Amino acid sequence: MIASPDVRLRRVTKTYGPVRALVGVDATFAAGKVTAVLGTNGSGKSTLLSIVGTLAKPTSGVVAHGGLKSAAEVRRILGWVGHASLCYPDLTGAENLRLAAELHGFSRDEALLEAKERFELGGFMDRPFREYSRGQRQRISLARALVHRPTLLLLDEPTTGPVVGSSKSSNVG
Repeated sequence: MIASPDVRLRRVTKTYGPVRALVGVDATFAAGKVTAVLGTNGSGKSTLLSIVGTLAKPTSGVVAHGGLKSAAEVRRILGWVGHASLCYPDLTGAENLRLAAELHGFSRDEALLEAKERFELGGFMDRPFREYSRGQRQRISLARALVHRPTLLLLDEPTTGPVVGSSKSSNVG
């Protein structure tokens, strides 16, 4: 397993046309430490995490992930839980976890057993992901992000809103 390096941002700016999402950000995310990025809605938190996670490139500035040279190297050590679950709605939770493990070169069955125990996935993991409650979706999404034992974990607003959009509607009442 590759050790997680410090992540350093120097004078990072990100623009989307005329919109300046980030301007001259300097930050260091120390390996082995929990760091929270706080700010109001629209302040650039998700953009910052996308840049740290190599999902977006800065318009200007430098992002250094220790000695890692490529986005592929960073992604091998990276776990990501964002606004979307990155799970397939018609697959079961178990199938989603097996797929993620296989894509990362890990034993499908070993990864599934480990996730089942760690996240208490129990009986619901054999139902289609689209049928899950919000909390169940969050647990499967986090298990998927950790299935390859990453050393860098990025959580983009993990405690707010649904983890995945669904075309399934529900009535309360």
